Amino acid sequence: MPLTYTLGPAVTPELRDGLLDLWTDVSNAGGAVGFVPPVTREEIRPVLVQHFASMADGRAKLLVGHDEAGQVAATAFLTFNTHHLMTHWLWLYTVMVHPRHQGKGYGRELLAAAADAARAMDGIEAIRLTCRGGLGLERFYESCGYKEVGRIPGAIRVAPGDDREDVIMLRSPA
Repeated sequence: MPLTYTLGPAVTPELRDGLLDLWTDVSNAGGAVGFVPPVTREEIRPVLVQHFASMADGRAKLLVGHDEAGQVAATAFLTFNTHHLMTHWLWLYTVMVHPRHQGKGYGRELLAAAADAARAMDGIEAIRLTCRGGLGLERFYESCGYKEVGRIPGAIRVAPGDDREDVIMLRSPA
């Protein structure tokens, strides 16, 4: 059954807790979403609060997917550029699908919903994201319409002696 997506939902305690649980579970399952396992909800909370502040300032929108039980199952943050020469594209951050839902096509659904949301926004011509090298994520994003446009060697240090490339991907929302 497909997920139900909402762009810009009200931030309730239930949504906050669902996002913290999702982010923790994805991170601890090895997902490349800004942390290295093991990680706790309390370590993630300050970063989520920063996302909420960006949303409150109108600099970002949350796209959230709920499963049939109403649980937070997928998410991405669409973040606007503040530089006046770059307002025609936005960033896609913290793209996550809960491990219990992976392999069901929900990642493709999430990226399609993000493209639909960007397409509906005035003046947005492209979506940009980055992913951690060494995991094959770029192949998945390419299969969803993204094109690799650059790599920064050693930009992500997941552990001493374990540096990864930051892979830059871009797509038109059309």
